[in-house]
Amino acid sequence: MYIKVRPMTGGDEVALTVSKLTKIEELRLQVQKHFSVAPEQQRLFFQGKQLEDGHTIFDYNVNINDVIQLLVRQFLTESTNKNGCKDQSAPVQKKTGKKKQSAANDQQSKRKPEEAAKGTEHLASAKTSSASANSEAPNELPATNGSEELVEESEYYKVGDLVDARHEGSWWEAELLSISRAAPNTSPPPPGELRDPYCYLVRFERYHYEEPSKVLLHELRPRAFKKLSLDDVKPGMKLLVNYNIDEPAQRGYWYHAEVESVVPGTVYAGGECGSWYRESAPTCATCQDSRRRKCYDCGCCCCGRKEDPEKQLMCDECDKPYHIYCLQPPLDAVPDVQEWFCPSCKNDETEIVRAGEKLKQSNKRAKMPSQNSNSSRDWGKGFACVGRSKECTIVPSDHFGHIPGVEVGSQWLYRIQASEAGVHRPPVSGIHGRADAGAYSVVLAGGYEDDEDNGEEFTYTGAGGRDLSGNKRTAQQSCDQTLNKTNRALALNCNCKISEKGGDAGDDWRKGKPLRVLRSYKGSKHSQYAPTEGIRYDGLYKVCRYWQEAGKSGFKVWRYLIRRDDPTPAPWTPEGKDRIAKLGLVMQYPADHPGLSSASKRKLNESQEDGDVGDASRKKARLVSYDIADDVKAAIAADTSNQKLWAACQEAAKQGHQNFVDEVQSQFSCICCQELLLLPVTTDCLHNVCKACLLRSFKAEVFVCPACRKDLGQSYKAVVNKDLSAALCLIFPGYRGTSPH
Repeated sequence: MYIKVRPMTGGDEVALTVSKLTKIEELRLQVQKHFSVAPEQQRLFFQGKQLEDGHTIFDYNVNINDVIQLLVRQFLTESTNKNGCKDQSAPVQKKTGKKKQSAANDQQSKRKPEEAAKGTEHLASAKTSSASANSEAPNELPATNGSEELVEESEYYKVGDLVDARHEGSWWEAELLSISRAAPNTSPPPPGELRDPYCYLVRFERYHYEEPSKVLLHELRPRAFKKLSLDDVKPGMKLLVNYNIDEPAQRGYWYHAEVESVVPGTVYAGGECGSWYRESAPTCATCQDSRRRKCYDCGCCCCGRKEDPEKQLMCDECDKPYHIYCLQPPLDAVPDVQEWFCPSCKNDETEIVRAGEKLKQSNKRAKMPSQNSNSSRDWGKGFACVGRSKECTIVPSDHFGHIPGVEVGSQWLYRIQASEAGVHRPPVSGIHGRADAGAYSVVLAGGYEDDEDNGEEFTYTGAGGRDLSGNKRTAQQSCDQTLNKTNRALALNCNCKISEKGGDAGDDWRKGKPLRVLRSYKGSKHSQYAPTEGIRYDGLYKVCRYWQEAGKSGFKVWRYLIRRDDPTPAPWTPEGKDRIAKLGLVMQYPADHPGLSSASKRKLNESQEDGDVGDASRKKARLVSYDIADDVKAAIAADTSNQKLWAACQEAAKQGHQNFVDEVQSQFSCICCQELLLLPVTTDCLHNVCKACLLRSFKAEVFVCPACRKDLGQSYKAVVNKDLSAALCLIFPGYRGTSPH
């Protein structure tokens, strides 16, 4: 497999050939070879973790084509002064400063509690005075301290008055605690408002447990106490009205409002209204602020009770309250910390891997066969070990027949690419199927010693009968095969009743379930129809009959006679070769593969399949322009709304059929589900989206285009673009999507 190394400071990235078992120390040597950076100066990062020596890239879950970032560690050197002496004053000063600070902290901790509190008070007072003097914010009010001039009453209010104070635009009932002179830099009130030289410290009654707030005169008014009837409301009056901006039908906050006009009218009601609104909106919509009800939203998340608010802790992540005595284990007092996190939000510090630390031991990884194997074989080079980098979503995994967009004769360099294309999904197993449904695809690779391949038909041996314990891929036959799992799945494709004695479809073999067949270069040892490089898709076959017999190993195996039933010519025939050339089908390489810019005519040997990506000395393959079929051209021309997108697809057809298909998938993918459009709807803003995805958005009351957020309106009708749908169905015959549309 291969990975990339990219410097954080910029520059070209380099592709390195590695194994899953490559140690970080070995990786540093490869990095040194390409970037001329000594291993001790390298800091390698992947997914936020620093790679440390003693581990392998498998331990850090590094996969094929992943990028590792390189940061060069700079070592500090000793500078020299003008006299030629070494200048070491800076590090000495830093070290001395830390010692002095530590000594000061020790001395502070040894002082008496009252002296320490007094010193802290003077320090806080000095910080407050400094902040007040240097403040440039016009609306910032100074904190109350002993140096402020306090008065008992002003021209309008006195200490202890019950008032209404404004907070974030709305008015709340409050109590006046103290009056002090306002700072000289206090911003003036809005035009037309009263002003005086004082600021007022108030405590909101509803939030009595919070710190008092300072307000100015224009943010204060006498407590409203008179409730007016509708007959008393006159134009020009200034009133307190209750309104909920988000939910107009619910009780909200109190605002100042001026009556502009009174509009008379007649209201007909069928009976007395049985619902009464409360004076103020509840803080908690779940319990309606009821003190008697248990509530896990506004009360303790453990017990649901609301008593002892002074013994509650609010999580700084989820904002949920917890009683200190409800925690496990319970706390004796509220901890004196700046941030506190509940057990659900708190990160386990023992699992945190800091820079410079080695990875924690994982029980799951310790149970893997690769960790308990005594073999010295480097299994990490195989491409089957790297996992898929993408997944086929054109059709579901249980799809019988051709994969839309994948032509007969398509070739891939590695088997994992065929899995990504959806032709044969298992990265290792030779049979893909389910015992209750049937087999979807098989791969002809090394096979058994008594298999026969005649091109149009071949005999295939089932799976099982080998001891693959540990981490083995293959072994000698050690027991009889049974008709279960994939063997039974392959038998279900035969058009006859399933039986332990075997079955034969006879002349009705074409009525069986289709089976995708792929041939690997490994089969070229005993078959002339296998490719000389990579893996190739050879079309659809049918299972004619199956039976059990003794193999050359002496154990019983299940044998299957599989015959080709595909109108598309086989890739090894002259007609098939002409079709491959006409479609421009060439070897497909993984993304950013080191040999992507070149093609090879030499045989890909066993060692390369297991891990070596080969050198870059291959000649570039010649791409043949793909001639789009006439019916597809007509369907494209009929879709007038997407001509710009189709023009880009037609341009990609000059690079071959596969590039054309990839470009269509890219241009016509749904922005919501990120899959090929199914029943596409073209909006007025010329964006395409699946009908089901758009209706799902409307169901959530989001009536905008998912791509550009243009308002579509609640009355918008999702009409399928039949011209676009017809064109996509011609390019991807049989496409039905994987999501539950």
